[in-house]
Formats: sequence, structure tokens, C-alpha cells
Amino acid sequence: MRLMQEASVASSARLDLPRLARDIKRWGAELGFQQVGIADCEMGEAETRLLDWLGRGYHCEMDYMARHGARRARPAELVPGTVRVIAARMNFQPAAARDGREVMEDGARAFIARYALGRDYHKVVRGKLQKLADRINTAVGGFSYRVFADSAPVMEVELARKAGLGWRGKHTLLLNREAGSYFFLGEIYTDLPLPVEQGQEERCGTCQKCIAICPTRAIIGPYQLDARRCISYLTIEQKGPIPEELRPLVGNRVYGCDDCQMICPWNRFASPSTEPDFAVRNGLDDATLIELFGWSEAEFHERLAGSAIYRIGYERWLRNLAVGLGNAPTSDAVVEALRGRANYPSGLVQEHVAWALGRHGVGR
Repeated sequence: MRLMQEASVASSARLDLPRLARDIKRWGAELGFQQVGIADCEMGEAETRLLDWLGRGYHCEMDYMARHGARRARPAELVPGTVRVIAARMNFQPAAARDGREVMEDGARAFIARYALGRDYHKVVRGKLQKLADRINTAVGGFSYRVFADSAPVMEVELARKAGLGWRGKHTLLLNREAGSYFFLGEIYTDLPLPVEQGQEERCGTCQKCIAICPTRAIIGPYQLDARRCISYLTIEQKGPIPEELRPLVGNRVYGCDDCQMICPWNRFASPSTEPDFAVRNGLDDATLIELFGWSEAEFHERLAGSAIYRIGYERWLRNLAVGLGNAPTSDAVVEALRGRANYPSGLVQEHVAWALGRHGVGR
């Protein structure tokens, strides 16, 4: 490894690194990224915050967070030889989607986080980052790298902040003056000692709208998120039952939650995505709870193949929709839909259906 690093340093010394950094940003823009920046690997303060967060148990069932621990804050331990991180962001807000707040306020409809309305971002972002890495590889005659898109123990927000892509908002997401927070992040870990960016000034000021609007009070303070109460965690990561005391607060949010983003003043400046893969699929921006609850397992697999939603599986899909129907306005159609799943061969689904029927004052 030492010989490889020495060879890499010698090779880098022959490169015009400032020019290469400019080229990388230009190539990134040509591939559809709205911004590309470069960060070093020093994340001591972020590591301290991470370990404190884990120590408080805020990660809940996300055991992989604790398993990797401080490794998230040490890029060179994850990918030996890493000295820089190329961070990129890509807008995801679909241009033709129905307004998220309107959907959320219509109790008969299913709210799905806007980022999940199209194709799975993991594949899209990672694919474009690989093309960027290939372009760099051709230009420099070979380099060591690894591409990530929410796919490994990587502190994406912190690295993007260091790379000058924005600042961390009080809801813990990255914010950008020109784009708000409606974008995906991805990274290339590399051994190229490229020049690094200056971080952006934090611009949240005294605003705490994101904290105040959180339905379950998961944002327990500025920059502090308790995943155990977060609707995005509960509807996506949580494998078992959603805690009963939180179910009424989930409302009709069946996959993720955008409240803290929709209220953020900076998202007034967010631009719609021009990426075709992020266009709305299957009418998920405006579908009813009853419609989606009626999908068979085969329909779920067929329609959501290639979607981020596919990852939660059919059982949790029904669980989430049952909660949404339990919170929907009472009607014969809602009760009939729930009773149709009352004996579904899953204890998890049965439990949530029974709860939902109880919310409407009826039994199975």
C-alpha cells in the first residue's frame, strides 16, 4: 500500500491539479449534476457528534450505523489511500408532480416523499458518478477511487458541506442558497490530492420552522434528529410495528416525510429536476390510499421495480398504507378496503389493519 501511495503522489505531482478540479466540475455539469465540489478528509468534529448521536441511541434499529461507528468519519479507513472526496449534488424535484402539501392535506391520498416518485436515485446517481470517474481516469491515465451514492458508511452531508455544496440545516439536511434541499448527494473517494473548497456560511439564522412543524417532534433541537420518532425512519427503515402512539401522527405519509423541507424558506429557490429518471411514475404523486392498498403483491413488484420504495417490500408497504387508512376520513370505502386485508397472512399487516379499523370504530 505504501508503494502504491508513493507512486500515486509522484503521478499527481505531474498533473495540473487546479485545472483538473475545474475540469471535473465541468464534466459533472455535463453529466447532469448541478454542483460538484472537493473536500479533504478531516472530520474530527463531525466524528464527535456522530459518536454522541449513536451513544444516545437515536439511530434505533439502524444497527449498521453503530457497527461502522467512527469509520463513517474516516474516509481513508473505508477506502485506503483516500485523501480527497469529490462530492456532487443532483436536483430531484419532479417538474410535473402535484404539490406535496396539497397531497398531505388530503387525508384520502397517500403522501410519498417527493424524492421517491421516480427511479431509484441510488442507481441514477451512482451511474453518473461512475461516468465522471471514467472521465477522470481517462484524463489522468489511471487513479484510485470508489463511488458512493447513499450506499456505504459515508457522512454525505458533512462531506458535501466541506466541499462547498451548502450548509447543514437545523433539520440535519444540507441546504443550498440556489437549490434549498431538494437534491441527492453522491461521492467519489479518491487518492488525487485535488485543491479543496471553502465551506459555505450557515444561513438558517434564528429560523426554527423545520423544528416546529415536525409531526412527531423527531427534530429535538437544532441539528439533532431522533430517528426513533422520525416518520421517514418509521415508514422506511423500521422493520416491525410502528409504535402505536406515533401512528396518528404519521397521518397519510406512507413513505417518508417532507414536512421539514416543505416549510423551509430556502426551498422557495429549489428548481425542478431535468433528469428524466426522476419523473413521476405510476401516478404516485397523487394516488389514493385505497388505490395503493388494493395493489396485489405482483402489482407492487411490477410497478415499483426500479423504485426506492421497492426496498421496503410489500409487507411494510401494506403496513404503512394501513396506518394511512386508519388516519383517513371515515367512509364505507375505507372500512371495506381495510376489512379486505384483515386476514392477510402477515401478523404485521393484521396488527395495523386491526388498529386502523378501530380508529374508524369498527371491528374486523
